[in-house]
Amino acid sequence: MEHIAMTTTPNGGPSAADINRFIETGALRVENAFDPALAAEVRGIALREAGPANGVPVLRLGMLTAPPAVAAANTPRLHAHYDALAGAGRWVRPGAMGTFVLRYPSDEAPADTGWHVDVSFGDSPDFMDWRANVTSRGRLLLMLFLFSDVGEEGGPTRIRLGSHRQIARELLPFGEAGMSLRDLAADGFASTADCSRALATGPAGTVWLCHPFLVHAGQPNRGTGVRVLAQPPLLPVAPFDPALPPSPVQRAIRRACGLP
Repeated sequence: MEHIAMTTTPNGGPSAADINRFIETGALRVENAFDPALAAEVRGIALREAGPANGVPVLRLGMLTAPPAVAAANTPRLHAHYDALAGAGRWVRPGAMGTFVLRYPSDEAPADTGWHVDVSFGDSPDFMDWRANVTSRGRLLLMLFLFSDVGEEGGPTRIRLGSHRQIARELLPFGEAGMSLRDLAADGFASTADCSRALATGPAGTVWLCHPFLVHAGQPNRGTGVRVLAQPPLLPVAPFDPALPPSPVQRAIRRACGLP
């Protein structure tokens, strides 16, 4: 299991080394992305919204628009990282926080631990029919916001480092139409099984900024407290424009596909 170093500039955006690490691994861990006191406030809101767990291993909440939740997504430190990874002026300021995934300590195995990518466009009621394409239509970043301290036993998201490169190559032949999640997952993402792995751990206030093609999975919470995580997408202001200089997200795709 690999450990991803935190970004090295405490008050601003990522360093050049951080950006290169993101392009290669598909993941960047940003500690102190928002204040731990703010994390505690949002955690309380999420737990109240969720209500009693009633023994289930996992509960999900939709987007929260409470001001503390929106504030957590819009710190100057995070804005600087959005600019650096997705391109200044190319992303929509988050107006909500979510989806929340609350994992409770439980002996019952949750049903949502399969490897997957987060597809980003479609209109089918069956989410397996939703799609991703090689330009990552509809999503600039996969983001994992930690509103509780998350250790290795506390149900951290599992990440296959570098898997975004393989997914980019698989999407390339399908052009604008892309592939459905059903087709992408047909072999259980076996093509990325040999990737090294990381766990999305960290103290409350940590955010993992991930390439939208990164293969990841949930796992049971074997710890002692509830894990409170939100995974909002970073949305684009406009469709992909090949005339613009490529962002690090796009550079990773181009490098994986052997494009200049």
